[in-house]
Amino acid sequence: MINWLARLTGETQARLLGLLRRSRQTITTLAEALGLTDNAVRMHIAALHRDGIVEQVGTQRDTGGKPARVYGLTREGEELFPKAYALVLGKLVAEIGKTQGRDRAIELLRAVGAQAAAAARPGTSAKQRVDAAAGVFRDLGSDVEVEATADGWLLHGYSCPLSAVTSAHPEMCELGKALVEEVVGTAVTECCVRGEHPRCGFAVPAAAE
Repeated sequence: MINWLARLTGETQARLLGLLRRSRQTITTLAEALGLTDNAVRMHIAALHRDGIVEQVGTQRDTGGKPARVYGLTREGEELFPKAYALVLGKLVAEIGKTQGRDRAIELLRAVGAQAAAAARPGTSAKQRVDAAAGVFRDLGSDVEVEATADGWLLHGYSCPLSAVTSAHPEMCELGKALVEEVVGTAVTECCVRGEHPRCGFAVPAAAE
């Protein structure tokens, strides 16, 4: 994903956009993460702002001094990252729900998720299987991390490859849930964030051991 974006915007701007995709940032935090000067980052931000990819989303006051501007991706910036044919998929799910019922739509979405899991190469341990599930999500265009919890693991996404569809069709998350369950071999809890900035989330119990 980043390699494709780097060819489009340049490696530094691709890394910068990747950071903004994860969270909103100030010039200083971007400079520290990228190993650049504040002025160099300002030049990149100015160029991306002119292109409508980055916008100021607020200010942040640190200890003393002037409030720092906080930047984030615009909707156009988010669209630079892969999306899974949102329009067609949304219409298809809506039509299935209309003609065959929501339960049938969920059944089909879970079947697709289970099939997508075939791309995974899970290892023998539970952690390896969780990592394999995260790898499939990354291949689909999602930025996912695996976080250890007291009860197991959390697949924590910084984005959603189906974000353009999930707000209108929350049942889409069943696809991701089935994918994870197929790879890890146990039931998981869906804890996705929906709304303006959707993020995938699936809690995997330690019982997956």
